[in-house]
Amino acid sequence: MTLDQDELLKVRDRYDAEMRRDAQPDGAHARVERTGRVVRQTVPGLGWNGVLWSDLDEDTADAEIAAQVAHFGARGEEDGGPEFEWKLYSHDRPADLGDRLRAAGFVPEAPETLVVARTADLAALPVEPPEGITLRVVTDEAGVDLMMEVHHRAFGTERPRIREQMLTLLRDEPDTIEAVLAMAGDVPVSAARMEMPPGSAFAGLWGGGTAPDWRGRGIYRLLVAHRARVAAARNIPYLQVDASADSRPILERLGFGVLGVTTPYIWRGTRP
Repeated sequence: MTLDQDELLKVRDRYDAEMRRDAQPDGAHARVERTGRVVRQTVPGLGWNGVLWSDLDEDTADAEIAAQVAHFGARGEEDGGPEFEWKLYSHDRPADLGDRLRAAGFVPEAPETLVVARTADLAALPVEPPEGITLRVVTDEAGVDLMMEVHHRAFGTERPRIREQMLTLLRDEPDTIEAVLAMAGDVPVSAARMEMPPGSAFAGLWGGGTAPDWRGRGIYRLLVAHRARVAAARNIPYLQVDASADSRPILERLGFGVLGVTTPYIWRGTRP
């Protein structure tokens, strides 16, 4: 059952508090800090660098944007370089924050819809694997490489940062990640992962890529249900997804409700 509007607003406030304002590092080498009016993560190498949360207004926004550009822009290539992301949500303030980021040299990428559902509802879905499909939980580098193979076929891109992050979590914090492959015999045809920050009410569903010739057979739904059951066994009340335009309709049919829209604004070290 989809959450009603009042509950969605309460869940959004909880999400902002837990996953953004009081965010935990997403890896052993990452550092999350509150500086000025923003919360940011800084990590060396291939990790995710960026702004997670901000508390800005018309008088403070430009100075804080400049401060973050200065912080990340000072990073050398050995630290991962100056590129970073400002993860902007549609309810963030001021209302023209996106315009201000663009004026400062950030480039917006495709927006995604932030959706959430109760874990217990999704764990109860009567979902069976399509004919010929089995699930394989990923626990090692070989499995991660199979996931990267699927993601390349599904999205047409290489994802070295995701590969490194998954290997780090599987090695250092295996209880915080559930990665799974859908296999057609020995061939991986879909892959997804779930990240479970310790103590959080939210588990994040990521990936969900299926090879083009295997789409439309219920595999995406299967991977959502599998991860929901894992989260339910750990008493995590909510599942969260940054949904693409392709996955949003599927997720809404499964009972996910919309919290808002999130847009990645990317700084690459120079103005466009």
